[in-house]
Amino acid sequence: MLDNEPTPVDDRPLDLPAISRRHLLMGSAGALASVSLLGFSPLARGQAPATLPEFAAWKSLNDLIVHSANTMETRRDAIGSGVLTPSDKLFVRNNLPAPDASIAADRDAWSVNIDGVNNPRALTIAELKTMGVETVASVLQCSGNGRAFFPHGAGGTQWSVGAAGCVLWTGVPLKTVVNALGGVADGMNYITSTGGEELPAGLDPKTIQVERSIPLAALDRAMLVWELNDNPLPVTHGGPLRMVIPGYYGVNNVKYVNNVAFTPAQTDTKIQVSSYRVRDIGVKGSADQPSMWEMNVKSWVTSPLETASRGRTMIYGVAFGGSQAVASIDVSLDGGQNWQAARFLGPDLGQFAWRPFVLAADLAPGEYRVVSRATDSQGNSQPENRIDNERGYGHNGWKDHGITLKVT
Repeated sequence: MLDNEPTPVDDRPLDLPAISRRHLLMGSAGALASVSLLGFSPLARGQAPATLPEFAAWKSLNDLIVHSANTMETRRDAIGSGVLTPSDKLFVRNNLPAPDASIAADRDAWSVNIDGVNNPRALTIAELKTMGVETVASVLQCSGNGRAFFPHGAGGTQWSVGAAGCVLWTGVPLKTVVNALGGVADGMNYITSTGGEELPAGLDPKTIQVERSIPLAALDRAMLVWELNDNPLPVTHGGPLRMVIPGYYGVNNVKYVNNVAFTPAQTDTKIQVSSYRVRDIGVKGSADQPSMWEMNVKSWVTSPLETASRGRTMIYGVAFGGSQAVASIDVSLDGGQNWQAARFLGPDLGQFAWRPFVLAADLAPGEYRVVSRATDSQGNSQPENRIDNERGYGHNGWKDHGITLKVT
């Protein structure tokens, strides 16, 4: 297996229900190997499922590419030109199997423990709702979005562009909660969130638990959310309660959150220490490497993708600034030799949302290489090329994300 790391936390989801207790309780190395070999069954190339897994059965199958039971990508041609991504088209990415739907039977009773503050305590969603409420639009994106473009065959789900969407989150700012509990205790440097998934017996929880630490500076944007796109947060996407850090990659937006701690150091779980780390090809993950925290500026074309008729053609796409607001978007019809300014569509939903864009072009018959390049409010533009790395993380190079359009 990749890097000789037996526990499939990095970007390879687990499907554990089919693994017997006997497999899990054999010697630790053997148990971990069994989880890796039996737990994740990706679909063969070109294979299409007849149905979606139960926890995501409400999704629109025709708008998704199903990579596995826990990983589903929005089709590029289904992204459209809307400001928001419909929930039934939003990609799915779980490190562990989703809990049973029964955890949302009494949503307001769900409890999250807040530690590392001057007056630590547990709070139910019902109590959180009395403390404040805000709605924020932000891009949710997997760290490996664009992995399919890496030529070295980076391990993990082979996402193209569809492991991203722009949605509305409704909940309470974490800073509001912290202030009500007397503020952050002295000496704390990180916000550490723990997911409430059921962990399999016989394994060290530190090797598989979803627990992520982010810099304390993110407190100004962090939220505890209970709604997605104006509806109760589905279990599919982390309900009843999820930590959301606008501008940060999806792995930091911990699902089923039941503990939030302000800590002096980062958690020692594997998903933090060695997973989701940017390193050179062939190098193992370690805590001294950059962690997948803030997102970078990015864009891609969504329509048309293969063919168009001669004459006036509307070229659509989406662009976002990651941790900054997106400021401008350019489109090239000749693979980046010449650029034209495109215009944004629809309302601006804020710093962390994406902006649909359109370019009107008069096209003669022929073949065009269409690419887009976004620039954020700080003047950072997408680079031409990817930065090669072992896990295929953070790809925002405009060249790979282009499409070849044939005009007749």
